[in-house]
Amino acid sequence: VLLAAAVCTKAGKAIVSRQFVEMTRTRIEGLLAAFPKLMNTGKQHTFVETESVRYVYQPMEKLYMVLITTKNSNILEDLETLRLFSRVIPEYCRALEENEISEHCFDLIFAFDEIVALGYRENVNLAQIRTFTEMDSHEEKVFRAVRETQEREAKAEMRRKAKELQQARRDAERQGKKAPGFGGFGSSAVSGGTAATMITETIVETEKPKVAPAPTRPSGPSKALKLGAKGKEVDNFVDKLKSEGENIMTAVGKRSTEAAKVLAPPVNMESVHMKIEEKISLTCGRDGGLQNMELHGMIMLHISDEKFARIRLHVENEDRRGVQLQTHPNVDKKLFTTESQIGLKNPEKSFPINSDVGVLKWRLQTTEESFIPLTINCWPSESGNSCDVNIEYELQEESLELNDVIITIPLPCGVGAPVIGEIDGEYRHDGRRNLLEWCLPVIDAKNKSGSLEFNIVGQPNDFFPVHVSFVSKKNYCNIQVTKVTQVDGNSPVRFSTETTFLVDKYEIL
Repeated sequence: VLLAAAVCTKAGKAIVSRQFVEMTRTRIEGLLAAFPKLMNTGKQHTFVETESVRYVYQPMEKLYMVLITTKNSNILEDLETLRLFSRVIPEYCRALEENEISEHCFDLIFAFDEIVALGYRENVNLAQIRTFTEMDSHEEKVFRAVRETQEREAKAEMRRKAKELQQARRDAERQGKKAPGFGGFGSSAVSGGTAATMITETIVETEKPKVAPAPTRPSGPSKALKLGAKGKEVDNFVDKLKSEGENIMTAVGKRSTEAAKVLAPPVNMESVHMKIEEKISLTCGRDGGLQNMELHGMIMLHISDEKFARIRLHVENEDRRGVQLQTHPNVDKKLFTTESQIGLKNPEKSFPINSDVGVLKWRLQTTEESFIPLTINCWPSESGNSCDVNIEYELQEESLELNDVIITIPLPCGVGAPVIGEIDGEYRHDGRRNLLEWCLPVIDAKNKSGSLEFNIVGQPNDFFPVHVSFVSKKNYCNIQVTKVTQVDGNSPVRFSTETTFLVDKYEIL
């Protein structure tokens, strides 16, 4: 019978201990404290016995994985169980250190309970343990999806009602009439105007990240008060779910959050603002060779002041790769071809105000290897039952500066965490999705190459396809707006520019 499973330090201090029979805390701490004193360094056995119990153990760097069993327990089965315990720990802990074990103690205890029940080994493997502890439920996913849809519909309906009431109020003001609901708190027509105010306040409260103080509301019966209260109850319910770790709204993804953080718009946006955005889609072979690379770019113009609506953009195109350019149908193509200026066909007309207008777009499609901005070389080699994987990157386009680069390598299922050898940057092991993420904050001309080495059980095909994601504030094709001038008088206009270079798909098959 297996009495207890514990992870302890070399001095016998218990970090995590799970008892499978009735034992007091004092007894288990006493057994673990006695364990290091009983070990004989001169022997190569991985068990030690006393008059009452047997310790079966496995060293793990500065720690021990220890099973405490009765003396008549089958030691061969105990050794097999010990190996499974030892493989479970790296599945939940990135490092075999005391603070990491303590942080994930409950995850380990739940996994231990799947291996042993009432002192006897269960017939499970590592993949089954992961599945059992995840407790994934299709019904729960369906329920959450339905709930999210209902919440989104309720908020959309609230916004629609608010717009209708605000429009009614504006229409009444334009006609010179007294808008309904503005007759004072004592009047019977209080509900209309208050409703618009109340719904607007509810929506604003929902979208603010910080909790705003409750707005002053008139007393008395009103449908608006009921609607506002209901909205607040929904918000409180949503906030409570968020505090419990539920993802209420559909997450855009970590990459989008990081991209927004790195590529934040300029603080001082001028009256004439341009957004230059490029997206790349690239597929390479694992043995080299570019299967396909396609890049799409666009210049979006946003004018917020009517007096700058009749302007021309001076474009500088230093691209030498054969980019195909295309202007908007309303843009004067002859002017762009001869003088590299973007202006309307009819110079008397103005660009739209307060809206993003695409004025120029470009496309590049190639299979030329020298055009690859960032090359990835993944080289898995078999070594017995395991694989030594070497992966390296090199920035070919040295004018670029890539931020928040994440190189994602798939891993075999149910073999635990990889053993990292050498690494430039940092890594994250996602045991649930079986992925290794190699994270590099910046890749530029000063940091143009790096490598990662790790070992794990598997076959060479298990580590493909490799995916890459990054963001950049410099575009790939050297197309920029250098000057903006007014149509009348050619006087220069102040402008601001926001440049982004993003990944749509970047994989090594």
